[in-house]
Amino acid sequence: QLQLVESGGGLVQPGGSLRLSCAASGFTLDYYVIGWFRQAPGKEREGVSCISRLGGSITYADSVEGRFTISRDNAKNTVYLQMNSLKPEDTAYYYCAARRYYCSGYVSEYGYWGQGTQVTVSS
Repeated sequence: QLQLVESGGGLVQPGGSLRLSCAASGFTLDYYVIGWFRQAPGKEREGVSCISRLGGSITYADSVEGRFTISRDNAKNTVYLQMNSLKPEDTAYYYCAARRYYCSGYVSEYGYWGQGTQVTVSS
């Protein structure tokens, strides 16, 4: 059974850093594009970043460009999201999701989702 499990969330002060991990099981990750999404209370889920199957194509939302870095280690079946210079507005539940072929920022185009991990940026 295909599963995605996020980890690495927590409470951090503004300006701090966190690294989220998205570990896949039940399938070979390098067949899939992986996207990171987030959802803040009362808001819609939004795309944060996406990485292609072999990492050659990467996209970021404007709000995180230059602060977040997505990467993947297919040998470990894991995708990472390094988040630096965190701001209170980055507070949200973060999800990873998988789809075939190419990156997309649309929630509806991802068929596989993890359970999410909470990121809270507060002093």
